Amino acid sequence: MAWFKKTHKPMAASTKVKASRVPEGLWVKCPDCSQVIYNKDLTTNLNVCPKCAHHFRIGAAERLRTLFDDGIWVECDKGLVSTDPLQFTDTKPYKARLQASIESTGLKDAIIVASGRIDGIRAIVAAMEYAFIGGSMGVVVGEKIARAIERAVDERVPVVIVCCSGGARMMEGALSLMQMVKVCGALARLDLARLPYISVLTDPTTGGVTASFAMLGDLNIAEPKALIGFAGPRVIEQTIRQKLPEGFQRSEFLLDKGMIDLVIDRREMKAVIATALRFMGAGQADAVPPPPGRELVAAGRDDGSPKSHA
Repeated sequence: MAWFKKTHKPMAASTKVKASRVPEGLWVKCPDCSQVIYNKDLTTNLNVCPKCAHHFRIGAAERLRTLFDDGIWVECDKGLVSTDPLQFTDTKPYKARLQASIESTGLKDAIIVASGRIDGIRAIVAAMEYAFIGGSMGVVVGEKIARAIERAVDERVPVVIVCCSGGARMMEGALSLMQMVKVCGALARLDLARLPYISVLTDPTTGGVTASFAMLGDLNIAEPKALIGFAGPRVIEQTIRQKLPEGFQRSEFLLDKGMIDLVIDRREMKAVIATALRFMGAGQADAVPPPPGRELVAAGRDDGSPKSHA
């Protein structure tokens, strides 16, 4: 009865790859709640998940757009570039790392310093860029922040620094560590001039940045669940051989321990900063003279421009 039997031939795998109808990059999956979000909706919501309020990381330019009125600002000291003073090489030369980061981010280093208005208040904002070698603080980053503070003292406007960094840049050795002292010294002159300084800590803020200017604000504000600390939690656990508390080094934990002042949603950040600046008298900054006997003289300033500290 062979005519009742069928021989089943194995199905050959298709060699054609069916093209997806959905272009890449249109949708983003939230790492906290797994919600799939339309990319344009996420951008409209300042890169905050509408379901669980997870804060996605954003770049320095996007940060400035969220803070300045109408997203308009004037960039300062745009042309400063590191000269690779140590001729450093690890798995590849430092110059090659710099060039790759410049090409990928469009920035000359890991920070943008700009002046503009925050809800009508003139201010200078320095925003760090994590995509540029982990937002590490090198000579250029320190120099640009120091110049920004000196410019703020000259123009009598407040300073806002948005921190997002892995710490000091190892490729510049002790020169990067010197920036901690230089920026802290500039902030001391800003304090003598009775001008406000607000530090905004985002995910992550670690290393020498946390150990210096990130924690010196008249008001220290953090975004929700931002990692803030000196050494990472894994390194600390391996050192002390103990399990760390839940949420250790996150902004809510630091708020509970008194290390920071506020934890603010990114969508409310601009309004909170503007309110704080007004409370600190930023609107009347021009009418407040320096304290008696503490006149500020910037060494080497002949033409009104800040002196280079690099």
